[in-house]
Amino acid sequence: MNWIEAIILGIIQGLTEFLPVSSSGHLEIGKVILGVNAEKSLIFTVVVHGATVLSTIVVFRKDLFVLFKGLFVFKWNEETIYAIKIIISMIPVLILGFTFAEEIEALFTGNMLLVGSMLLVTALLLTFSYFAKQREKSISYSDSFIIGIAQALAVLPGISRSGATISTGLLLKNKKDGIAKFSFLMVLVPIIGANLKDLVDGKLSGGSGVSVLALTVGFLAAFISGLLACKWMIGIVKKGKLIYFAIYCSVVGSIAIAYHLFFI
Repeated sequence: MNWIEAIILGIIQGLTEFLPVSSSGHLEIGKVILGVNAEKSLIFTVVVHGATVLSTIVVFRKDLFVLFKGLFVFKWNEETIYAIKIIISMIPVLILGFTFAEEIEALFTGNMLLVGSMLLVTALLLTFSYFAKQREKSISYSDSFIIGIAQALAVLPGISRSGATISTGLLLKNKKDGIAKFSFLMVLVPIIGANLKDLVDGKLSGGSGVSVLALTVGFLAAFISGLLACKWMIGIVKKGKLIYFAIYCSVVGSIAIAYHLFFI
């Protein structure tokens, strides 16, 4: 992977991490189009995901400050309750990550049939949430766990994490602005944890075949584009325009499936 390819893939990751179109799916498609070896670029995927975590922290820095400030009062308050809901939402993906880590990693090999099929699943979720009757309620403890299950399913390349979690929250009748923020905050610890695990396992030591330059520019591209996409997505959810992304996922998913069937 050269630095130009890294920038392109970084921008793809930054934009699609927050938009409900599957960043993992688009990264796999991008690798196939650019001719990047999917198996040797797994570390790049981890690094650019870390970049979008950083952009999330920057966008929600005030909310995170209030949350941590309330937590360290060591009292049962709104911040403590919210943090517990975040923790509950992480349970499914942590169980899945620790139990099936190698199996999940094996899915990221540029399989366009899988990516395309899962993009169609994302399109269905977005469509269902668009036509669901809306009710303005806050996220409950049970909602947190169900949304967490949606996040766990999004480990499949092609299922949008933000699309799955936000759609699930809307189907559960949660407030639009509340579920958008919850969706972006609930992913912070799992991705940071995945990066730390790879660091401990030695996967970030540079033996992946991806140069330090490529990792660096890819990180920066993902971070900057992620900042823009995160703010944009919050506005999109409030306006209820997810149906357009459902159409987009249907088109891209169909093209990916057709590519696999007729050109591979």
